[in-house]
Amino acid sequence: MKKLQILLILISLFIITPQAQAKEAQNSNANLQYMNLQWWNKFNDENLNNYLGEVYKNNPDLKIATIKAKQSKEAIKQAFANQLPQLYFNGNIQREFTSATTRFGDVVIPDYNQSRYYLPLTMNYEVDIWGENYLKTKSAKKQAEMIKEDERASYISISSDFAANYYTLIGIDKLIKNQKDLITIEENIVNLEKEKYKSGLCPVYELLSEQQTLAKMNERYNSLKERQDIIINQMITQLGDRFIKDINRSDYNTISNIDIPEEISTEYIQYRPDMKKAEEYIQKTGIDVKIARRDFLPKFTIYGQAGFNAYDWCRIFAPHTFLSNIGVAPSLDLFTGGYKKAKLRYNKLEYEKALQIYQKTILTSIQELNDAMMSVKTSNKNYQNSLERFNLEKEKLELANNQFKIGARSKLDNMKDNQAILIMEEDMVTNNINKVISSINLYKATGGQDYTKPSTNL
Repeated sequence: MKKLQILLILISLFIITPQAQAKEAQNSNANLQYMNLQWWNKFNDENLNNYLGEVYKNNPDLKIATIKAKQSKEAIKQAFANQLPQLYFNGNIQREFTSATTRFGDVVIPDYNQSRYYLPLTMNYEVDIWGENYLKTKSAKKQAEMIKEDERASYISISSDFAANYYTLIGIDKLIKNQKDLITIEENIVNLEKEKYKSGLCPVYELLSEQQTLAKMNERYNSLKERQDIIINQMITQLGDRFIKDINRSDYNTISNIDIPEEISTEYIQYRPDMKKAEEYIQKTGIDVKIARRDFLPKFTIYGQAGFNAYDWCRIFAPHTFLSNIGVAPSLDLFTGGYKKAKLRYNKLEYEKALQIYQKTILTSIQELNDAMMSVKTSNKNYQNSLERFNLEKEKLELANNQFKIGARSKLDNMKDNQAILIMEEDMVTNNINKVISSINLYKATGGQDYTKPSTNL
């Protein structure tokens, strides 16, 4: 018998384990789709792709969002359990001691003591005539869908924020490099001014001005280093690994810009997590109103017991000790102090609130989409303008270098010209990084959709 039980247990484990693993793999694949790694491949950055994989695995906020989604599924099971019969054991073992004579008419029973063993299985089942319990389960499912959209929003937001930080860090690296070059040139200028001042070829004002400029450049360098450290710390937190000391990143010159369409259809807003959540919220509150209405109706509970009731433990399973009963218990709340009416009105107001939230979400989504698109256009124009200015400055520098070679321009002027090209390049770098980040923000505004494809492919 024991061998048979062990065999059955092993068989059940082999059956259940693959099913559980398959379900877990399905949930994992769904979450991986939220990351939309195909979209990030468009940036052609292996470091970014690898780090996004680490974010998917280790980010605490994503893990919390996933746990909440799993909890919502368990809440569905809890709600569904109310649609099923309930079976439980509720026994009672006691010793009775009477301290006075008991009378039943002419029959007199003197004081006595005895034991009682009451061991029944109890079953009750609320017949869901009006479908109230079914609606409660349906409401729990809608709540789970809302939490699922929150989970998807977390994946879109965190992956986008990490990518934005990544490109911000690349831009800062380039700015720090340029700032070092500017400081080196400015130090040479200060030394040259000192020599001129000692020779009486320039007033002290010029020397002090250049020293002041050098101090400002050092201040900017310190600010850039501070911002670099802050971004790295933020990215380490997003990666969920406190043992990481630095972030591997690509060089600025390897940045790839994706092709962005001139216009974006507002159809994209229907795929945003907040839009889908607002739709689910309307459906849920509508179901809750139905539940509140049906709470006014009578309820019918089928109950029954089967077990043993004996006064002697040795005879607990004797035939004459068997106890059983079955029945139907109708119930109707006649007065609850206005609780049910207030609950119905509350749920109706909640439904109206859900409608207003939905309208607000539509407006907010359109606004964020338009704002993101405008930011893309502006950053692209600024980058093109700064690129044009940079190219013109390069031509000016080439002319200035030729003049310097033939002695038509001083060494100090030549150093100033080299500083000007570096400062102009800083503007171009900043606008280029803003262009990349604005394309990421547009991705977030579309609800994590690949907006480079035609809207007909949605």
